[in-house]
Amino acid sequence: MKAKIPATLAMLFFGSLGSPAWAADEQKFVFETWTKQKIEAFGGSFEVPENRNAEGSRMIPIKYVRLRATGNEAGPPIVYLAGGPGGSGIAAIQYRLRMFMAMRKHGDVIALDQRGTGASNVVPRCQSKQAVPTTTVTSDEDYVRYHRQALQECLEFWRQNGVDLAGYNTIENAHDLEALRVHLGAEKIVLWGTSYGSHLALAALREIEGSIAKVVISSAEGLDQTIKLPLRFDAYLTRLQAAVGRQPAAKAAYPDIKALMRRVHAQLDRKPVLVKLKNKDGAKVDYLLQRRDMQLLAASLCADPRSAAILLNIYRQLDRGSLETFERVPARLLPDNLADPGGAISFDGMPVAMDIASGMTRKHQAVVAEQATKAIVGPYLDPTFHFDGMAPELDLGDAFRRAPVSSVPVLVLSGTLDGRTFIESQRKAVSGLENASLITVRNAGHNLFDESSSELQEAIDRFMEGKPGSSTATIAIELPDLAPM
Repeated sequence: MKAKIPATLAMLFFGSLGSPAWAADEQKFVFETWTKQKIEAFGGSFEVPENRNAEGSRMIPIKYVRLRATGNEAGPPIVYLAGGPGGSGIAAIQYRLRMFMAMRKHGDVIALDQRGTGASNVVPRCQSKQAVPTTTVTSDEDYVRYHRQALQECLEFWRQNGVDLAGYNTIENAHDLEALRVHLGAEKIVLWGTSYGSHLALAALREIEGSIAKVVISSAEGLDQTIKLPLRFDAYLTRLQAAVGRQPAAKAAYPDIKALMRRVHAQLDRKPVLVKLKNKDGAKVDYLLQRRDMQLLAASLCADPRSAAILLNIYRQLDRGSLETFERVPARLLPDNLADPGGAISFDGMPVAMDIASGMTRKHQAVVAEQATKAIVGPYLDPTFHFDGMAPELDLGDAFRRAPVSSVPVLVLSGTLDGRTFIESQRKAVSGLENASLITVRNAGHNLFDESSSELQEAIDRFMEGKPGSSTATIAIELPDLAPM
């Protein structure tokens, strides 16, 4: 999930509302939430080399917001690592405010904008000259070709604009955390991350293990899991079907999710359907809906049970010949090709570079390619898969992708209905962590930090306080209504 940085944060970068506190160059200001809640905060920044491996590399800013600890026995600073890659840690204060406030009793909480994100971003967005046609059938091969050509244009665009894209990888990101620790004057830091933020935390356990006191992660993405296995999505659908089966109305509407999805895909392959979509300017345009579009939408909406319920209803209505549900989906929930139909293919530098750098082994690539021929979402679970072989100079290599081994205490929270980082993959991602506590959150999805669960927060509190707990445990949260509205 991505969000814009609130306008009130402009004071952080253009003026001070008070005197510096803690780190010498921090500026005190008032963080105002979407609900008009005002929180005293401190904004800080420091500089790091864009590419530590390049002599004379330019310096780039890393910016953050610090929320002061409220507990009497506060521990090391807690650094929030946003997902994506590309999410803003500062913006996450808004949509994860409840948990940010709860974590403050354990230490100062640092909302970090990683290199190339939010307030730390110095990489211009690239808009290519490529666009996918909106009203004619586009083959899968042509779709991939458009995107590869677009990325090739953008790689050259960034080079011409002085961006060293080789510096935008997870190893550099991990060493930025060490620079943050030094900047804060802290002996150690606690890492708290989700999705790509967990990927970064796992890399940090290898790169700067001695500087990390504890780690709390959810929706873990292993160092070799940037490109997901397509058949893991099918296994997720089996779990979703079981959840649907516990609700009579949902069960009646969706007796066989996989059959429904395959049926709609086959229908669209035979006869694509013309729909009305809004482009980024708000104008309605004709768009020829193809099977690939639904596969991309499925990969996008299945992260959480609530959005999966929307997806299931779209499939159900399409199966019945109705476009109403599809055409009412908010643009923020749509993949780029549907959110701005006919628009030029564009990229932010940090996310695409990070994913290419983390990459995949040749063995993994072969497995993904083979599974894509059978899986319901085909090869569209991770768009970066289609950039395989491009920009090899960015790839961190197979040594990076080995699972980390560490004795640092780690709490791993995994949702059973996570349709993005699948629970089987999460267990494998942390298999080398000898001091890991695994908590399964039944009925939770990818964004389980958004859940208002006292039991979930209590489990995090016990871990942060160093209290003994089971190395494996299960927490159940309420399953949302999956029946069509």
